[in-house]
Amino acid sequence: MTDLRYPIGKFEALKTMTVELRHELISQIAEAPSQLRKAVAGLNPEQLNTPYRDGGWTVLQVVHHLPDSHLNAYVRFKLAVTEHEPTIKPYDEARWAELSDASESDSEVSLVLLDALHRRWIFFLRSLKEEQFQRFFHHPEIGVISLDRTLALYAWHGRHHIAHINTLRKRMGW
Repeated sequence: MTDLRYPIGKFEALKTMTVELRHELISQIAEAPSQLRKAVAGLNPEQLNTPYRDGGWTVLQVVHHLPDSHLNAYVRFKLAVTEHEPTIKPYDEARWAELSDASESDSEVSLVLLDALHRRWIFFLRSLKEEQFQRFFHHPEIGVISLDRTLALYAWHGRHHIAHINTLRKRMGW
């Protein structure tokens, strides 16, 4: 049985990064909004309020989590490019998912937000020079993190949460 928490497996940091792989990761981030919209297409309110696993977030919370998380990532990228190893502000994603905008508001709001955010983020990512991906930020709970590692993490992150929804749909026959 697959671990429902990690339908595509846990994130594994890359040992090496190439220009080609970086382009592929950026493409995966670019595809996330349309893949998310496809994953939730046709779901009714009851289905949107179904947890993807016991003890997990609802589909709606996952939909709202992605722009919350990716907005933080976008800001972290910009800070790392414009400042010398800035210390970023972590946030409690579980508590954010409990707030009313993430547990009750219309999914379309976050689908539109994710689409606009990713268009801007992808434009920014594609404008970066090779050496800018070698820049770092400091995460108070994790340590120093490169933008290349962050790029790989967020490419995985989108696929990870979209797989939560698609896996649930398959299990439930939706």
